[in-house]
Amino acid sequence: MNSPLRIEVAGQTDVGRKRNHNEDNFAIFPEFGLYIVADGMGGHASGEVASKMAIDTLQEFFASTSDDPERTWPYKMDRAKGYEENRLITGIKLCNLRIFEQAQRNSKQRGMGTTVATLFAVEDGFFVAHVGDSRCYRIRDSRIEQLTEDHSLLNDYKKMKRLTEEEIANFPHKNVIVRALGMKDTVKVDTRFEQPETNDLLLLCSDGLCGPVADPQILDIAHSTADLAEIAQRLIGAANDRGGPDNITCVVARWVQ
Repeated sequence: MNSPLRIEVAGQTDVGRKRNHNEDNFAIFPEFGLYIVADGMGGHASGEVASKMAIDTLQEFFASTSDDPERTWPYKMDRAKGYEENRLITGIKLCNLRIFEQAQRNSKQRGMGTTVATLFAVEDGFFVAHVGDSRCYRIRDSRIEQLTEDHSLLNDYKKMKRLTEEEIANFPHKNVIVRALGMKDTVKVDTRFEQPETNDLLLLCSDGLCGPVADPQILDIAHSTADLAEIAQRLIGAANDRGGPDNITCVVARWVQ
C-alpha cells in the first residue's frame, strides 16, 4: 500500500513597486492543513485590517473546531456537503461577517474588504475555497491549471461576450471585484475538491502576482528549482520585474512521498 503524501509549503509577501504599504496577508497553519492568501482593500490602511481579520478569524475558528467538533457553529451545515467542506465554508462566512460588522462600526473602515483563497488539506485530498480574484493554480507535470474562477467584473464580461486579447488588455475596470469578504453581511464561497498526485504544486496568489505574470511564466518559474521558498521568491521577483503594480503574495505547496 502506498504511503500517504506529505505536504511541504512556503509563502512570501512583498509590497511591490507602486504601493507604499502592504494590504496582503498570508498564513501557513500546518496543524490544520490550512493555507491562506488574502488581498485586502479599502482606504486608510483598512485593507490590511480586513485581510488580517480574515486570517485571524479562520485560525480561531479552526482551532476551536479541532478542539471541540461538537461546538455550535455560527451557520447551519449544508447537508449536501461533508463535515470538512462545511467547516471551511463556515469559517470563511464568519470572516465575512466579522469584517462587515467591524466596517459598520468604524466609519473610517467603511467599505473595507478582502479576497481570500484557501487550500485545506484533508485525509483523502484537499479543498480549495475562494472569494474574490485571488487565485489557486495547480501545476502538474508540464501543465498549469487555474482551479478558481475570478469573482471580477472583467471575468463576468469574458463570460458574457467573447472579448479579444486587446479588449481584455484595455478593459477599464480590471480591478473591480464583484465578490469579496466584508462587502455584505453574507457571502457565497466557491469550493472544489481535488486529489493530489506526487509532485503536484499548488499556488495560492493575490492578483499582484497573476496580473503581471502570465501563466506560462508561472509554470516556467515553478519548474526552475525544487526549493519552494526560492520558487516563491522568484515569482515575486517576476511580478516586480514587470512593474510590481500591486502588493504581491503567494503560498506554494507541494505533495511529496
